[in-house]
Amino acid sequence: MGMPKIVDHSERKSNIAEATWRVIIRQGIKGATVRNIAAEAGVSLGALRHYFSTQHELLEFAMNLVKERVTARIVDIMQSELPPREQIMKVLLELLPTDDSSMAEMEVWFAFTFHLKTGGEKPVELNDAIYPLIVQIIDYLDQHALFKQGLDKGDEAERLYALIDGLALHAMLEPDRMNKQRVIRVLNIHLESICTPSAT
Repeated sequence: MGMPKIVDHSERKSNIAEATWRVIIRQGIKGATVRNIAAEAGVSLGALRHYFSTQHELLEFAMNLVKERVTARIVDIMQSELPPREQIMKVLLELLPTDDSSMAEMEVWFAFTFHLKTGGEKPVELNDAIYPLIVQIIDYLDQHALFKQGLDKGDEAERLYALIDGLALHAMLEPDRMNKQRVIRVLNIHLESICTPSAT
């Protein structure tokens, strides 16, 4: 008899969450049934229910995993030795779909956003993930004397938030037009408009 295979609980949950993302990308949120996800993850329905008692619980976990992964990448950037202006540029790019894996994350994120806003289940507030980060970015620029004097921090947070949301949506819907180079150009132009000249 071989030793029984020890499966790490959190790793198994993450695998199921990633299977959920793949199903959503292929079939949309409507296709994200417990049955389809179990099949994609290669686990039985019973095993899946052992980890997640409801579909809503599973979707919420899958969504939060997107958030956690993006957050972890942002923390790495902010702990790096890069100049503050470059750090901010990199952080903003983490919020946008600029390659296959971030495009997948973003598709999942938008699918969740619309589903959870319209799904009748208890709403999960998603915007609370990005908006406070944008406010922190504006504060960070200000703390490093990079924020242009005379601008209103609240207004500029709203403007940057709207820009990030718009770029994300356009990059998803029209990736050929709004490719990574164009995203970077638009972000740079925007940062130049709110940063002190010496910082650019």
